[in-house]
Amino acid sequence: METQKIWNNFNDELYFFILRKVKNKDVTNDIFQNTFLKIHKNLSNLKKEEKTRAWIFQIARNEIFNHFKKESIYVEKLDTNKEIPFQKYEDICCFDKFINDLPEIYRLVIELIYIKGLKQKDVAKELEISLENVKARIKRAKDILKKKFNECCKYESDKNGKLIGESNCSICRTE
Repeated sequence: METQKIWNNFNDELYFFILRKVKNKDVTNDIFQNTFLKIHKNLSNLKKEEKTRAWIFQIARNEIFNHFKKESIYVEKLDTNKEIPFQKYEDICCFDKFINDLPEIYRLVIELIYIKGLKQKDVAKELEISLENVKARIKRAKDILKKKFNECCKYESDKNGKLIGESNCSICRTE
């Protein structure tokens, strides 16, 4: 399997998986990039193509673990020196709220695929709908989420449809 094929098949799923775990778009982008670098470098180690999904998600989990491990070392040093106040990473603005506010048919598909990590074909079987319907629901859910991020939080989409910019959300500033 080639890196490009892995990218085409798994980039969105992997990105949302990482985002759900770290809840910070900048950190997610870093971990996402590092994950694909490791995938590319170690692709020759993948022996069975049917294990690709599990393999790439394990790499992502390791990268997430490494990030939090580095963060805990950094926090320890800050706490012992007491010189620089610790600032937490900003959570992705309204992320959980927007997921929970999705219509149930879209929320369920997003949760099963991006949060529980099921394959699209398994979700289709579980929900007793076609694979095409699953894919359509994913696309509609992503469109709804992007629209909400654009309207509420003032994020923008780049030419590839990825969210960019900084949050300017009145809801989050009041919470």
